[in-house]
Amino acid sequence: MLISQADKPLYISLSSNSSAIPMSNSSSPHQITSTEQLENMFDAVGAASIRKEVPYIHAHYRAMIEASPFAVLATRGPDGLDASPRGDAPGFIVVEDEKTLLLPERRGNNRIDSLRNILFDPQVGLLFLIPGIGETLRVNGRATISVDPALLDRLAVDGKAPKCVLRIAVDTVYFQCARAILRSRLWQCASAGELAQLPSPGTILAALSNAEIGGDNYDSELPARQRATLY
Repeated sequence: MLISQADKPLYISLSSNSSAIPMSNSSSPHQITSTEQLENMFDAVGAASIRKEVPYIHAHYRAMIEASPFAVLATRGPDGLDASPRGDAPGFIVVEDEKTLLLPERRGNNRIDSLRNILFDPQVGLLFLIPGIGETLRVNGRATISVDPALLDRLAVDGKAPKCVLRIAVDTVYFQCARAILRSRLWQCASAGELAQLPSPGTILAALSNAEIGGDNYDSELPARQRATLY
């Protein structure tokens, strides 16, 4: 949806299905509390930023999806928002047609937060990343959960079918410019010293569970366990 006002910049929404959530009032003089205040802070949206958004999967956007081995799935449920990583071989999210994506649900932690949320609210967002490429791809749509046996068999890997498949009806698609990736230097490898400063999964679990789970044994066994349970 485009919003135009005289003598004011032109703004574009992320999705025609998006809904505003009112923020609490604040007495702080530095908090933005109105759309007018917010819009006055920014310049006009460039023509390219408007024209790149379309309500279907263009052939060029299909190429990006099929090259991507990683995406973030955003959902909303009764307990709030959730953003969950999804990854597999490039093209693991299948372009069924220009209005439909298929996302297989592989093995994970069994929390199924995203799936629970979709039953509450079908609106989803996807952010696709391609290693080495600065531009990302954003898709907004509505998801349903399918356990169609033919679909599960079709999306099996190494003879192991997904638990279910998200069938996503596409509402909007557009690419995001590379500034965030460039600023973050995301595709530049961190040094061994920098990585060594981070806590391991075993360390985190031990701290949060009062050492009931986690620890060095958890860390030493984790790589083999992950390889054995990818699918």
